[in-house]
Amino acid sequence: MSTVPQGGPSLPQERRVVTEIPGPKSREMFARKQAAVPPGIGTTLPVFVTHAGGGVVVDADGNSLIDFGSGIAVTSVGNAAPRVVERVRKQVADFTHTCFMVTPYESYVQVAEKLNEITPGDHAKRTFLLNSGAEAVENAVKVARHATGRQAVVVFDHGYHGRTLLTMSLTAKNMPYKHRFGPFAPEVYRVPLAYPFRWPTGPENCAEEAAAQAIDQINKQVGAENVAAVVIEPIAGEGGFIEPAKGFLPRIAEFCKANGIVFIADEVQTGFSRTGHLFACEEEGIVPDIIVTAKGIAGGLPLAAVTGRAEILDKVHVGGLGGTYGGNPLACEAALGVLETIEAEDLTGRARRIGEVMLPRLRAIAEKAPVIGDVRGRGAMIAIELVVPGTKEPHPTAAGEIARRCHAEGLLVLTAGTYGNVLRFLPPLVMPDHLLEEGLTILEKIIAEI
Repeated sequence: MSTVPQGGPSLPQERRVVTEIPGPKSREMFARKQAAVPPGIGTTLPVFVTHAGGGVVVDADGNSLIDFGSGIAVTSVGNAAPRVVERVRKQVADFTHTCFMVTPYESYVQVAEKLNEITPGDHAKRTFLLNSGAEAVENAVKVARHATGRQAVVVFDHGYHGRTLLTMSLTAKNMPYKHRFGPFAPEVYRVPLAYPFRWPTGPENCAEEAAAQAIDQINKQVGAENVAAVVIEPIAGEGGFIEPAKGFLPRIAEFCKANGIVFIADEVQTGFSRTGHLFACEEEGIVPDIIVTAKGIAGGLPLAAVTGRAEILDKVHVGGLGGTYGGNPLACEAALGVLETIEAEDLTGRARRIGEVMLPRLRAIAEKAPVIGDVRGRGAMIAIELVVPGTKEPHPTAAGEIARRCHAEGLLVLTAGTYGNVLRFLPPLVMPDHLLEEGLTILEKIIAEI
């Protein structure tokens, strides 16, 4: 029986490599995974986790890895945050399910009230709860189409919105998300994103030119009067943590307002303090008509939300929205625990502190490493883009090799990007400074070696 403490803040906050990674027990379990699970379910690092908390994950072989991934921005408050654990423990003893559409319960209403309160804008709002980010995006589009009577949906280059038929259609990248899964949903149109590092005329022109091109394409190819919704991530997540050039998002939001188009902010990856604001839209004062949240909302339990203007959401007929598990009582209690933790521990401020540590270190590394073409991000959502030195040609091989070596050293990092050449860093907001610094030191050493 393991003597490792049971997760949460009691878990020793240290990197510890006691076997090769993955070790023999993880390799044995991975063989079982390959025999039981289809290969389409990929694995970034095949270590099987037994405990996790703070800034570490511990595997079956006793290795303790520094976690720069947070389960893809999910465990921002930690993998076993005390307020989350206590609320879920109490709820699971009371009841696990009734279906909110059959016999409702207070925690669902409490989550909706809280999201209506804390999301951008002081207008009247409504919130309904679902299971995943993709499901929430799909429902946001449903609501926009119903409210406007229009069909077209506009999305952006490098965007990622999910794996359902509609959200796969909204997603830009073919492999692995769309390849051979068509035909796709109709009435989806893609326009340019303001990508400063790769804008042809330079970052100084990016916002104005990208917005002008996007609006021109909408007007010419779709017709603004036919567009139900524009769906955009305030920072493109899977696309490579692309922060649109300042001014681009406000210009798109203004265009939507002027043309009766529902502006949907997909904050699935950016929400709940990840970027140093509760929601990334706040950076430029954007007030979306609908905001979609998931991932960090419930500390790892399946929950997502669609929050929007009351006059839009109230137009949908009774029974037009819902789902058997949406707003499960355990997940709702977890979400309330997450929101309490963010407020009590000032994790929004903590995210800013993480950015203040990471960005200068990464920029200093980039000055000595021509393989790093760009360092970008906000708060605890940071990335480096790898290029062939002396060019802007994407270098996915370098990204993969750096990630592989980090994993071997006990540092869990994730890759991303339309071109597969981005390393993204999403440490838990509760990660202690010494682990953050140690992880950056490991990364610096490995980049210097290659």
